[in-house]
Amino acid sequence: MRRHRGYINLGLGACVAVASAAMATDAPSVHVYNWYDYIGPTTLHDFKRDSGIEPVYDTFDSAEVLEGKLLTSRSGYDVVVASNYSLPTLIQAGALAPLPRDRLPGWKNLDDGLLGKLADNDPGNRYAVPYLWGTNGIGYNIDKVRAALGDNAPVDSWDLVFKEENLARLGECGVAMLDSPSEMLPVALHYLGLPPNSTDAEDYRKAEALLLKLRPHIAYFNSSKFISDLSNGNICVAVGWSGAMLEAKTNAEQAGNGVKIAYSLPKEGAPVWFDTLVLLKDAPHPAQGLAFIDYLLRPEVIAPVTEHLSYPNGNRAATALLNAATRDNLAVYPPASAMATLFTLEPLPKATERVRTRVWSKVKNGQ
Repeated sequence: MRRHRGYINLGLGACVAVASAAMATDAPSVHVYNWYDYIGPTTLHDFKRDSGIEPVYDTFDSAEVLEGKLLTSRSGYDVVVASNYSLPTLIQAGALAPLPRDRLPGWKNLDDGLLGKLADNDPGNRYAVPYLWGTNGIGYNIDKVRAALGDNAPVDSWDLVFKEENLARLGECGVAMLDSPSEMLPVALHYLGLPPNSTDAEDYRKAEALLLKLRPHIAYFNSSKFISDLSNGNICVAVGWSGAMLEAKTNAEQAGNGVKIAYSLPKEGAPVWFDTLVLLKDAPHPAQGLAFIDYLLRPEVIAPVTEHLSYPNGNRAATALLNAATRDNLAVYPPASAMATLFTLEPLPKATERVRTRVWSKVKNGQ
């Protein structure tokens, strides 16, 4: 899953310096590959200080880039941040090394409930450690949605965006959705009472019919533009990632523009995703890779990452270290009742992926 953020992490400049230093010395090093702007501003510096290991840090901006690098050649990386959606493909390809838990003392800090959901993509939790996670739901402009649909607007339900009479009214103030068939079509299937990871072509025809009916009321499909548009009041509803909606909310508050944003996790259930830490099978520095993973399992290390990025972590012991505003924010840490409704996404057979791609093309083009 792509996690867009609208500003540059100042820590990335330090990362380049750290990487250069590692190349210029014989110090032990660990090579890390992570999403762009997806770590705390001092995490890498602190790891070097505390361990004596130089982190050589590179970034990517799409899961396709990551999978292409890992599946076609020796990447030279030790630790990679991979989405749960990519795990089955990487495991089947033999790209990942099983994690020896006796080398990861911090494993005991992980949340058992989250590990259970992650096991859908990593059976037995053999290969992946939860890093950050989140949900896909609805971000909305409180005042504009109320003006369009009244005080009883179904903001806690997918009915808000999948019932045509609602979307027609909201379309007047602007609705955006992720440009991602692997994330949007499962939600449409789930709304129709069908398996979100269906391999039945007939199910996708039903999802196509639903979305084509709604298409005239959707302003655009884009996986980054909605953040600024929501915070600026240019649109009133977006379907996207929890952390992105919290970013839009924060941006609006800092701008003082009067735009009030909220995030809703629909009561019918929604996708939950994990970005995980994995050790590559051909890692050139496996011991240092395990040391880096275990460092991020320390509560005092991962808590500031959550504070910085507004995405929850999988570390149960870190929760008490968070600010109350983060810890008690149900958009960041959903209650147990909501967690029980969440589902993970899975890679599909190539034939189904082709069906899904064709459906999405039709939906985006409106025909």
